[in-house]
Amino acid sequence: MKISVIGCGRWGSFIAWYLDRREHEVTLYGRASSSHLKRFREERTNGLITLPETVQLESDLGKALESEVIIISVNSQGLRALMQEIEPFKVRNRTFVLCMKGMEISTGKRLTEVVEEYMEDTSAVAVWLGPGHVQEFYRGIPNCMVIDSRDEKVKERLIESFSSDLIRFYYGNDLIGNEIGGATKNIIGIAAGMLDGLGLSSLKGALMSRGTREISRLIEAMGGNVLSAYGLCHLGDYEATVFSQFSHNRKFGESFVRGTEYTSLAEGYYTVEAIMKISEEHHVDLPICRAVYDVLFHGKDPKETLNSLFVRSLKEEF
Repeated sequence: MKISVIGCGRWGSFIAWYLDRREHEVTLYGRASSSHLKRFREERTNGLITLPETVQLESDLGKALESEVIIISVNSQGLRALMQEIEPFKVRNRTFVLCMKGMEISTGKRLTEVVEEYMEDTSAVAVWLGPGHVQEFYRGIPNCMVIDSRDEKVKERLIESFSSDLIRFYYGNDLIGNEIGGATKNIIGIAAGMLDGLGLSSLKGALMSRGTREISRLIEAMGGNVLSAYGLCHLGDYEATVFSQFSHNRKFGESFVRGTEYTSLAEGYYTVEAIMKISEEHHVDLPICRAVYDVLFHGKDPKETLNSLFVRSLKEEF
């Protein structure tokens, strides 16, 4: 299969490395100005991943779009701008696979909805979600992930082509639930990091339990399957997001409450703003997401705000 990966950051470069191992014809695309692409061209490595010579490096978007499968791994808030760049090429019969987890702040749309605005009717879109960190995959530590799409044939083809002993893919059957679950687990990750930074790590068990229930209500309100929150897209990704030393969102939350600078991308920061808009539209109470939002965007005291989550009025657990 001829595959192009758009986005040569940490995750995109891993995907190129992984799919090359699956014996696909892989091209990794980055802008000509990309420092990541420049380093790969000079050294074939970014410090985490070393790409074999069989992975082609490309800075010409038109050439990258010649592949039948286009995997996108960019900042979620930059997806629309990328699709606007792709639209003039009028590519047909392509499969777009999104490997990011987030929501568009300006519209509150899921990322597949953004892509569908620009792709031709003959093309399809899928999502690749679930737990796992580049550092662990590259060392040969396996994990399970999920691929979902409204197009059953596309989903089946991708899973059969991408599955290996390193990543076992499951068939998703709820695109709404999987996208929302994947995006919001980053918010829970930030909350977990805040608890770590405040010395309240023992509350992370309660955070996981209540967080999953909270997101399941949102998924249900949006027309998805309530059980999706308990699958690989959300609860199944908690170990990698809530506890792992490699979790950007957890580390961002910890750094934030400690007042230290953190410069890596934490998608949950952007997602929580979009989720607040969606929760109002669907009239769903999201106390954990609201607490994270209030701390990040309204200057609320982290310890007081997070503590208040666990001393709310007495109520039934379920």
